[in-house]
Amino acid sequence: MTQEREPLLKQNGAAGNAAAGAKGSPAVLPSLARSVLKFLMWAVFLTWAAGIFFYPTAPVQTAFRKWADITSTEGLIAGLTGTVFLFFSGPILLIAALAYVYIFAFPGDHVQKKKLRSLSFRLWTFPVLVDGPLGVVSAVEFIGIVLFVVYIVFSMTYYVVDSVSFISKAHLPPTTRSELLLALIGLRFGSVGLFCMIFLFLPVSRGSVLLRLIDIPFEHATRYHVWLGHLTMALFTLHGLCYVISYSLLGRLIEELTQWKEVGIANLAGVISLMAGLLMWVTSLHPVRKRFFELFFYTHQLYVVFVVFLVLHVGDFVFSISAGAVFLFMLDRFLRFWQSRAKVDIVSAACRPCGTVELVFSKPPSLRYNALSFIFVQVRELSFLQWHPFSVSSSPMDGRYHMSILIKVLGTWTDTLKRIITDVQEQKSRSDSESDQSQTGRITASIEGPYGHESPYHLMYENLILVAGGIGISPFLAILSDIIHRVEQGMPCAPRNVLVLWSVKKTSELSLLLAVDAQSISSSVCDKLHLDIQAFVTQETDPPLEDGIVGDDQKAPGIFVKNGAAMSGLVGTGDNFWAAMYFAVSTLGSVLAFVLVQLYYVKRFNVYAWWHLGLLLLLCMAAGIVLPGGLVVLLWHLSEKRRMQDDRWDVDARATADAEQTTNAAGGADASAASLAALRTTRYGCRPKFHAEFAAFAERGGGAAVDIGVLVCGPSGLQASVARECRSQNLRRGGAVFHFNSHSFDL
Repeated sequence: MTQEREPLLKQNGAAGNAAAGAKGSPAVLPSLARSVLKFLMWAVFLTWAAGIFFYPTAPVQTAFRKWADITSTEGLIAGLTGTVFLFFSGPILLIAALAYVYIFAFPGDHVQKKKLRSLSFRLWTFPVLVDGPLGVVSAVEFIGIVLFVVYIVFSMTYYVVDSVSFISKAHLPPTTRSELLLALIGLRFGSVGLFCMIFLFLPVSRGSVLLRLIDIPFEHATRYHVWLGHLTMALFTLHGLCYVISYSLLGRLIEELTQWKEVGIANLAGVISLMAGLLMWVTSLHPVRKRFFELFFYTHQLYVVFVVFLVLHVGDFVFSISAGAVFLFMLDRFLRFWQSRAKVDIVSAACRPCGTVELVFSKPPSLRYNALSFIFVQVRELSFLQWHPFSVSSSPMDGRYHMSILIKVLGTWTDTLKRIITDVQEQKSRSDSESDQSQTGRITASIEGPYGHESPYHLMYENLILVAGGIGISPFLAILSDIIHRVEQGMPCAPRNVLVLWSVKKTSELSLLLAVDAQSISSSVCDKLHLDIQAFVTQETDPPLEDGIVGDDQKAPGIFVKNGAAMSGLVGTGDNFWAAMYFAVSTLGSVLAFVLVQLYYVKRFNVYAWWHLGLLLLLCMAAGIVLPGGLVVLLWHLSEKRRMQDDRWDVDARATADAEQTTNAAGGADASAASLAALRTTRYGCRPKFHAEFAAFAERGGGAAVDIGVLVCGPSGLQASVARECRSQNLRRGGAVFHFNSHSFDL
């Protein structure tokens, strides 16, 4: 395996401090550079956010018009479009560029103990709202919601007052005043909706450097996308309704809606965009999505129609308000397309006795992730479009060449996948002479990811509580395996007391504990790590007669599917150098394409139609990503391929190595070693009482002053119960540190 790139500025480790001390000069350069980068990013963000918030006011409007007049009259190539882009979209791209520098220079800048006690981290993780339509909401999320509400109310109030004042000064008939007021209010709803659309596209970019910078994993950012989607579509719907009513009062509804102006707004394009948006919005509502997931998924692909016709509707300079966010999404989507082209080898596909499907994928040893990561999986025999997210159930330390997930059968997609695997297993058991080649191609899998937390929060606390419901134990299996391996190998790992509270419906589900590779814990690990697994079987009042056998059951023999390659490393959360190069080259390529189009097409042929100029802007963005950006991705792919060739492996060599490792482990195992199943205490016919469990664990860990990390994965009701208890414990134990992080908490 080749060595990973060294950061531009190494972290202050013990060796670095010693060397600095030997030279007699303090190691202040990395700390100073980190502070300067953070200050620049915060300064740009706050200035940009303040500009958007106060944009409706007269002073900001006047300043912007003066700037636009100067840039338009100076004969600049970009003109008004460039001015709007620099004012609204430029700061986003600048922050992204600084974020790449920051992440590349300080790749190990994870959460430390002192940061866990900081106010900013407490705000991110402390649950403020528990019961409500938004689910569990942290303090920072609550502040963000309040700021958005204040922005909407402030902007629309200011616009309405200004519009009424403007109309009152004009000598117009009452009917005309009403029509004009509706048109002006509709215009303002649309402009505010465009500003909200900036934030709509930012969280939906799975490998976004901005999400990595503030350490928001994609599964958490999806909630923000949902909230912003409802808000944005509500504003756009009101925008359309105002104009529909206004046109109806004029008696020109059909004529106006089908109009496609060369100079001005193309109404028909707006109608098409709004219809696509409404269809996405309706099918994304929770009742519809829950019952008809495939309908939601396929209609959500209409985002392409929504964006393209929105550009045709408003033209180039208006679209420039949200072009930066759309550009970042396009960058992410193109990279995901490249990664998803690879057909990944399935090392093992098997069904466990409890009905859960386990898939083990081949991965390159250079692919980095942590135990809190998840991946998107596509099975082409089931659907070419559907990608489903699954938490990784294996630790990065379980093996260099594989990654596993556990899938609970809940819907049509998962049920069909299970039937395919079961049929092949039955055929294989009936005919042992059947070769592996006959199984090849039965499951063609592709992978996107891994995504997830940048920081391994599960390694930061000495006292850790893991609360899981059913298949929610899957990511915690990776966490347990990771902690056990690290303690065993003497690697950095803070947890010393770990409590697992796991609720299941049936006893058969308890066999999922056997999915952890580190099934036996040596006495040396037991001395350093106190692990307590409390299982609660809610739908059974007594243990079954074969309870002792259930813990030892094994999954059915797995099938191997050779699709041709390991997982691709072309992911936004992967190699920081290549990701930064891809962003920089694509951005410069898009700017160059826009300049060339302006010089040799727009000015030469006197193109003036708004919709035409908007389409050209969108095409220039796409061209910069596909052509120069695609070249960088190709070089990145070749680099990954060469790296994999340097560390080549085949199935036989892997099987031999795994067999030797298992043999050595069995031969040298401590006689006093304990298994995870032996550490499990099972209770029947009840649910965990979080108040008592948390209080008892806190006392064992050191009393009221101890910091306890709490992570929860399961149904929304379980998350709410844990969040409610965390908040209650925090209020009673003033001085202790409690945090909340979407579906993970810190006590």
